[in-house]
Amino acid sequence: MRNQFRNLFMAVAIILINMVVVQQAVAQEKGKKPNIIYIMSDDHAYQAISAYGYGLNQTPNIDKLADQGVLFNRAFVTNSICGPSRAVMLTGKHSHINGFKDNHSTFDGNQQTVAKLLHDGGYTTAVIGKWHLISEPQGFDYWNIVPGQGEYYNPDFIENGVKKRVPGYITNLTTDFAINWLDKRDKDKPFFLIYQQKAPHRNWMPEEKYYHLFDSTEFPVPANYFDGYQTRTKAAQAQEMEIATDMHYAYDLKLAFDLPKDKQTGLAAGWQGIYNRLTPEEKKKWEAAYGPSIEAFNKANLSGKDLAIWKYQRYMKDYLRCVQSVDDNVGRLMDYLKANGLDQNTIIIYTSDQGFYLGEHGWFDKRFMYEESFRTPLIVKWPGVTNKKVTTSSMVQNLDFAETILDMAGLPIPADMQGKSFVPLLKGKQKGNVHDALYYHFYENQEHKVAKHIGVRTDRYKLIYFYENNEWELYDLQKDKGEMNNVYNDPSYSKVKTMMQKKLEELRKQYKDSEPAVVNK
Repeated sequence: MRNQFRNLFMAVAIILINMVVVQQAVAQEKGKKPNIIYIMSDDHAYQAISAYGYGLNQTPNIDKLADQGVLFNRAFVTNSICGPSRAVMLTGKHSHINGFKDNHSTFDGNQQTVAKLLHDGGYTTAVIGKWHLISEPQGFDYWNIVPGQGEYYNPDFIENGVKKRVPGYITNLTTDFAINWLDKRDKDKPFFLIYQQKAPHRNWMPEEKYYHLFDSTEFPVPANYFDGYQTRTKAAQAQEMEIATDMHYAYDLKLAFDLPKDKQTGLAAGWQGIYNRLTPEEKKKWEAAYGPSIEAFNKANLSGKDLAIWKYQRYMKDYLRCVQSVDDNVGRLMDYLKANGLDQNTIIIYTSDQGFYLGEHGWFDKRFMYEESFRTPLIVKWPGVTNKKVTTSSMVQNLDFAETILDMAGLPIPADMQGKSFVPLLKGKQKGNVHDALYYHFYENQEHKVAKHIGVRTDRYKLIYFYENNEWELYDLQKDKGEMNNVYNDPSYSKVKTMMQKKLEELRKQYKDSEPAVVNK
């Protein structure tokens, strides 16, 4: 009995000591500059965050951020592609200024970045997870990144220049490394952590525990899934990102395991390399999970619209399974902050490198200036500032992220940055738009055959110019949210067209963009 009382006393004492330690940590943190964690997932569509209300899936941990923060309904990017979006976030400058126009560029790490400015301003800094900028990170006390796109299973990581393969699932591993750094960081300084997930990037390989999530779910097919592009330009018709025709049977749709050697070219070779990363035990579990659906698919012998819908369902289930692990790991990170008394002085920014098509227009991927890829999710939780859920329709852009982060840290914003801080909006001191009009420029025209284009978006209208084809599109977003009806040649929109073309030229001049050299109307 005496031993039982002693054990009970010791347990209570330990709990009380831990409570005091956490309370002291909270008190200390409140007196410091805010810590900042920038969370960027890859290709995470706003439609796939339940706080946005599309009803496709449940993301309770990301939703908790929105419950205590600001959810942006109209956050956009300058260039809807992975690497360039990251470069814009780091520099606060458009792609043509920071030099990283497409995924084949190499980021000039010698230039000014938000990480360097925070580091010089007294922050300890780290970037962990996906980097995708070719050159090695600069301005960080610690970096642990995946080469290129990274792999879902047993990925390689490059830790401060040393490359090694790490067993496990990449979404969990990225969080493991982030928490480990937070444990070992210089605790005398505020921290800035860029925590970037690979998921849910193509080819959407879910974590083992989610292999059967959504097995019994039939997702609603978007109303414009069988879009015929009748009023659109040739650019919309020429793309190669249709779920029905452009997804690879093995790489994307998981309709094969090991492939014959004579089939291992292109995406088939890519799939075989990915599949070979799995251990024998992992392969057994993968084949047990996907084998029955492959057998059922082969037996069904689908064609036409039925086949197109089957592919959509397969894509959606794997994509959303990957999202589920992202949400789990947001929860893990938030739990760590709370357990260590860091939650009351740590700003959380959750976003994606751009939006993504979940079957709208029949597509996957991004690139186009149409709303689903141009628009990105953005949630900001700032303890003591955003203590209740607020939803805003103010137009902001990833061009503004660096400026906003510097403003949050109480540091000056360099005059050569091109965006605007939206801290006043977060503090409830600004009403209306941060930007009245947004400028966009996509440069790549390689993978998926999406033509180069520039464009401008206002509250109501969107103008897109495919300059290599000299083709224009104009949308009335109030009347046509799905962007199905190009009204560029509609006489009733002639004044709108003139106004939008003028606005496009004004923004090109403001942002010092000289490509294309001539705009033909």
